[in-house]
Amino acid sequence: MIQLEHVLPADIEKTSFSIIASELAEKGISLPEELAPIIMRVIHTTADFEYAKTLKFSPNVVEIIKKAIKSGADIVTDTNMALAGINKKSLEKFGGQAHCFMADEEVAKKAKELNQTRATVSMKKASQIEKSVIFAIGNAPTALVELCSLMEIGFRPVAVIGVPVGFVNVVAAKEMIMASGVPYIVNEGRKGGSTVAAAICNAILYSLK
Repeated sequence: MIQLEHVLPADIEKTSFSIIASELAEKGISLPEELAPIIMRVIHTTADFEYAKTLKFSPNVVEIIKKAIKSGADIVTDTNMALAGINKKSLEKFGGQAHCFMADEEVAKKAKELNQTRATVSMKKASQIEKSVIFAIGNAPTALVELCSLMEIGFRPVAVIGVPVGFVNVVAAKEMIMASGVPYIVNEGRKGGSTVAAAICNAILYSLK
């Protein structure tokens, strides 16, 4: 007979994180204190312990993102799924907003005219936001490529969370971000996704007071 654990709804997340910590210890994996909440929340979201090895962080990126959020920075995503997953109330407490321009009519029209992806055009639109911006990209490698192009002509985001999932240009786009000089959180390889991008944002937001 299958036995289910009896866990109160309020304790499910706490129990999950306890299991993750225990299994990391069993695997001999020790996470840096500053990065542990982010890596563990991604594992919690995906049930994939490989992220403990493949998530890469540029120096001081977490502190850079925290400082920007506390100063009212916005977050731009490349999917409405990631936008939905980000805790916008936590972000709004510091004066920031979350955006996704993928469904914007102007973006769709321009993408068709230019024969470019909506993700590419939405990054151009996001670069016009007149305040500090953090990018959380979980789906479109073309968004990362466009951000690199924009940075070459002077645009400077606070940081790029680059975790698109897929097979075409995904690895190369992530490598471009890591070589761009921008502060980054990137997952090496093909894995990632909108839920991962949102989980990283939320882990950072939940650590702020």
